[in-house]
Amino acid sequence: MLRRAGVAVTIDPVVRQAVPAILLSDPALALIRDVFGDSSLFTDRPRITHRRVSWGGSGLALVPQGGVLISEADMAAALPLPSGTTQRAHPDFTLHMAPPFPSGETHRFGARAATAVAVTVNAPEAASWVEAVDDGWLFLIGGGDGPAWLLAVGAPLALLLGQSRHVAPLCHAVQTESATFDTCPRILPALAGDGWLAGGTAALAFDPICGDGTAQAVREAILASAVLVAIAQGGDPQALRHHYDSMLLAAMRRHLALCIPFYQSGGTGIWWQAQVTALTQGHQWCTARLAHTPEPQYVLRGFALVSREAVA
Repeated sequence: MLRRAGVAVTIDPVVRQAVPAILLSDPALALIRDVFGDSSLFTDRPRITHRRVSWGGSGLALVPQGGVLISEADMAAALPLPSGTTQRAHPDFTLHMAPPFPSGETHRFGARAATAVAVTVNAPEAASWVEAVDDGWLFLIGGGDGPAWLLAVGAPLALLLGQSRHVAPLCHAVQTESATFDTCPRILPALAGDGWLAGGTAALAFDPICGDGTAQAVREAILASAVLVAIAQGGDPQALRHHYDSMLLAAMRRHLALCIPFYQSGGTGIWWQAQVTALTQGHQWCTARLAHTPEPQYVLRGFALVSREAVA
């Protein structure tokens, strides 16, 4: 998007932990296809059409869900980084997508350890399953003729599978676990400053329970590009940076509000109560921050920011 707008870009590669599998929801797919102008992206990948959910001790409920399951390698192959970067000794602006960040320690709203493992699934069709158990929750995706992945959030995988009534019987030949990682929502104390923006899941991350992480990442990229292009075209840098920071803070607040009912209804044990407390405190923190910010001065029109006065 930046290059399309005539902005020269230099990319400094970073090393990070690979993502074993990505579920692209239909909204995320639509955004990616729109950004890259290619309606055929990932049409050949296994399609997920529904989700089976057991939450708060209930039986399995069938919930419609649209999306595709891909690997990170699939994503990188379909959307490669552009080559031919322009080297500049002193860039006008820096977009930080990995630590270290200029704005201090990350605010974390909970501590939810997770592991992801490849599994063989005894299921005739590709689908996803979500099950809340005493000490966490399980998310299984895949099946049919394609790969399958199991995400375990909360207690260690073996303990969660031992508490499972629905997901565990589907899993066979569980492979070696990945390293433990954190799935709690988190955000930097500031996402913009003089001459820089921060983005990516290292700067702002959603809980996977809502299934909106990839779509949020694309929306974030669209907003960051629009802000940088507007600055390059002579817009007010301070007002535009503030808009970026406040919009992402508001997105985190909405996300926390969506997460709280899931954890309130998932279980009644100590682990579930601790997550609700952390999410509630995070929502209060975001609310207090937003209370001291002025109303947004811009709106997105396609991939460009325009002032609210111009569209009033």
